[in-house]
Amino acid sequence: MSVRIFNLFISHSWSYATNYEQLIALLRNRSYFLFRDYSVPHNDPIHNANTVAELREAIRLKMSSCGVILILAGVYATYSRWINEEIGLAKGGFSSPKPIIAIRPRGNERLSTNVQNASDKIVNWNTDSVVGAIRELG
Repeated sequence: MSVRIFNLFISHSWSYATNYEQLIALLRNRSYFLFRDYSVPHNDPIHNANTVAELREAIRLKMSSCGVILILAGVYATYSRWINEEIGLAKGGFSSPKPIIAIRPRGNERLSTNVQNASDKIVNWNTDSVVGAIRELG
């Protein structure tokens, strides 16, 4: 029996990098769940793109290998230009849309309306919910 490896793009605000790191830890600690992270961490050289179009294309290329897009769906996401750009890419930048899983932040009842409207599934911040949704949609 082989274990499937999921290619993930995790859309997040660099201002909330701790949440991103906690999500990565949550996924890594799950038994029998393997993934590759194609996200854009804060120290990635992709940030040296000369234009907005170059940055958008670099993100699209990272997303192209991914079966699912995860979005940390705090209210801040509504106001993040790049999270909204990533939603646009996921829904319209490929021959078929990439499914979006919105992850409700711990202890946070309010979600970004933009993320909520674009998501194929909304899950709570816990291992079973997140991994289950990835397996279902990825």
